[in-house]
Amino acid sequence: MRIGQSSAIFLVLIGLLAGCGEEKAATDGTDVVRIGSVAPLTGAQSHIGKDNDNGARLAIEEINAAGLTLGGKPVKLELVSEDDAADPKTATNVAQKLVDRGVVAVIGHLNSGTTIPASKIYHDAGIPQISPSATATAYTAQGYATAYRVMANDAQQGKALGQYAVVKLDARRIAIIDDRTAYGQGLADEFEKAAVAAGATVVAREYTSDKATDFTAILTSIKGKAPDLVFFGGMDPQGGPMAQQMQRLGLAARLLGGDGLQNINFIKLAGADAEGVVASSPGLPLEAMPGGAQFRQKFEARYGPIQVYAPYAYDAVNILVAAMRRADSAEPARVLAELPRTYHPGVTGPLKFDARGDTAGGAVTLYQVRNGTWAVLETVH
Repeated sequence: MRIGQSSAIFLVLIGLLAGCGEEKAATDGTDVVRIGSVAPLTGAQSHIGKDNDNGARLAIEEINAAGLTLGGKPVKLELVSEDDAADPKTATNVAQKLVDRGVVAVIGHLNSGTTIPASKIYHDAGIPQISPSATATAYTAQGYATAYRVMANDAQQGKALGQYAVVKLDARRIAIIDDRTAYGQGLADEFEKAAVAAGATVVAREYTSDKATDFTAILTSIKGKAPDLVFFGGMDPQGGPMAQQMQRLGLAARLLGGDGLQNINFIKLAGADAEGVVASSPGLPLEAMPGGAQFRQKFEARYGPIQVYAPYAYDAVNILVAAMRRADSAEPARVLAELPRTYHPGVTGPLKFDARGDTAGGAVTLYQVRNGTWAVLETVH
């Protein structure tokens, strides 16, 4: 090996080492603490992913502006944003990338199907993970002491939806479609259990994917079974076209969904056929959140309309930093020791984690599209 080659390799190694570790020193002596943020920033769900990322970014900027001191030293937080494209394989690659970059915690992922596989990597690395939006019960059921979320799970949401379908919408014959993702299938399973327990009959259970846009064959089959309600477990890129195709086929049934549909993009995609659709979302309506009005004002002034989860991403960062303050450290092990004991009066409501890492006492709100906007029906606690 020539001397020039050896010197070049040495410099590369030094550069790699400089990028590792949970903290690095800024030029003014302030410690820089990296926090990961992962969501689909490209693709069909990027509107929701960017919403999450911006919510986390707003919290980071406010904390830095107010000043943060840990262990007697000034600290600057740095958000490291990554795109998992709502794909489980990409999510694990991104998770390992964040571990290698030395993040001390991760806000994310957005989807349950990406959050769950990524969670093992964070667990193995001993890094706290707080999802603002992954609702699948399986996420916190794994027993990882690193896994947390700041909104109600699908057991709570599915129960609320199933009971509402039967008791309030008087649905007796129900068809169920899910997109086979951890979120969509999990929510559909919980909905089915609750609806059957309330007295409904499931006349069809069909499956699609989170990439499909043509549901004609499925809906034609369902139409022949004369349901009075169709439940869809999935996201708005599929829910919007599904609503249109139900109308086109003359399928005389209500469409009901979860938080994957309850956003402004669903209305944009479904157009006039969104009218009357009912969907739920974990948590309180924004206007009923303790800090909702103030959050809306400052978020929308910078980033435009809130999609769904931005307030939860904002709260996820803030409860994480509250745990850091309790620990007086950004060291992951010390932060993990404090997270179960941390309380934060969040924008979305009071936040405290139970023994599994779920938020205690999560609410679920039902909405209906009326005159081109989501109107609140009721909140279930």
